[in-house]
Amino acid sequence: MAEALETSVATGSEEPKGALPAEAASAAASPLRYNALTEGAIGKALFVFALPILFGNVLQSLNGSINSIWVGRYMGGAALTATSNANTILFFLIGSIFGVGMAGTILVGQAVGAKNLDQAKRVVGTSATFFVGTAVVISILGYLFSPQLLGKMHTPADALPFAIAYMRVIFLAVPLIFAFAFTTMMLRGAGDAKTPLIFSLVSVGLDVALNPLLMFGWGPVPRFGIAGAAGATLIANAIALVALLVTLYRRDHFLCLRGEELGYLRIDRTILRALIVKGVPMGLQMVLMSGSAIAMISMVNAYGSDTSAAFGASLQLWNYIQMPAMAIGMAASSMAAQNVGAGRKDRLGRIALTGVLYNLLMTGVLAAIVYSASHQALGLFLTTPASMVIGEHINTIVVWSFSLFGVSMVLSGVVRSTGAVLPPVLILFVSLWLLRIPFAVFMRERLGVDAIWWSFPVASFASMTMSTAYYRFGKWRSASMFAKTPATRS
Repeated sequence: MAEALETSVATGSEEPKGALPAEAASAAASPLRYNALTEGAIGKALFVFALPILFGNVLQSLNGSINSIWVGRYMGGAALTATSNANTILFFLIGSIFGVGMAGTILVGQAVGAKNLDQAKRVVGTSATFFVGTAVVISILGYLFSPQLLGKMHTPADALPFAIAYMRVIFLAVPLIFAFAFTTMMLRGAGDAKTPLIFSLVSVGLDVALNPLLMFGWGPVPRFGIAGAAGATLIANAIALVALLVTLYRRDHFLCLRGEELGYLRIDRTILRALIVKGVPMGLQMVLMSGSAIAMISMVNAYGSDTSAAFGASLQLWNYIQMPAMAIGMAASSMAAQNVGAGRKDRLGRIALTGVLYNLLMTGVLAAIVYSASHQALGLFLTTPASMVIGEHINTIVVWSFSLFGVSMVLSGVVRSTGAVLPPVLILFVSLWLLRIPFAVFMRERLGVDAIWWSFPVASFASMTMSTAYYRFGKWRSASMFAKTPATRS
């Protein structure tokens, strides 16, 4: 694999036509206050940039885990199953819009790499309007149709009332959650991973503090039950978002829109076309993953609440195992995008190789920790001996596969930085929908419920193999985010 990654630097050094507007002289005249990812040692730069992203992802997962501990230990397995089912549906419904944010991150990264400040602001303006506007629509529809969505998922009857109450409040929080996520994604595209981490600390800290207060009540605060867990998320994201925006404007961050630049909030059709054409496939990856998760949970639900609770608790642990690969993939994508914008495609091969090695080391260590401490970790979420035994068995089979899947995440991040967004989607579709789900379905007669667990390593190995082959032999180096150079609006 190392040879395959290293040989990529020998080809594709020419800049794709129309990747970014060439007229960057005026923007370059004003110095950009950003973390340049186009200079210096790649290993150190990637690690330093990925670390805050990793900590931020860990914080978010830790927040979810703490919430699950409160729900699982004090409200029972049915309530824990409810939050797991509701969060999976939510991820499925809003996954596609995240693709627009990912496309915007790449466009901002390319613009910053080319030192084209005006183009970066245009991307931020159009992306923000489309991103937040669509989130509002999803919020309304999700609130109205929560019972139907949960019913289609075969949510257990004892968990359904909990799931509806939790999910409706979460959908009310969607515009705030997405506005906060969008802002942090744009900052990372510009090379700033520290500011998002700081305000993620604010959001998570508030959520953790408010969770038991709103769930169980205290003094004048009434008891909201499971809806209180969702309400804590809503309030925490609202406060963190306002604080983040105020801080950025006080610091006069170079991506902030002021005065006439507020006109960039009007949709630029050329930028919107790039966001949709490139963002929809990237969002589709999240839809494919969450849709696959829904299918898996639906199969797991058929085996009863103990198995469902064990699977839900295992998912909490798997979130942590996947954190390094996710962080490194995001960092590699932003770093590669800046290098593409700066005309430094010769660095892409080393970025990919370094990211893959970091993933194998960090993900492998976490998988070993979770495997060796599986009983203690699952005990944070589960209370019945039956579900504990099932959860430990699941982890024995699944945890090692995430190192393999992480290779795909890193390589896909680098590939997408040039604008080649469709092949990673096809690879994911084949590995999840043509391999994982059919394997789980058709092998259940022979393996029973174990077929569901073994489908994870089968899909991960296939995804890694296909991603490496496309990285080595595909034509992603000549791709572009724009079909043609976008016109500059006066």
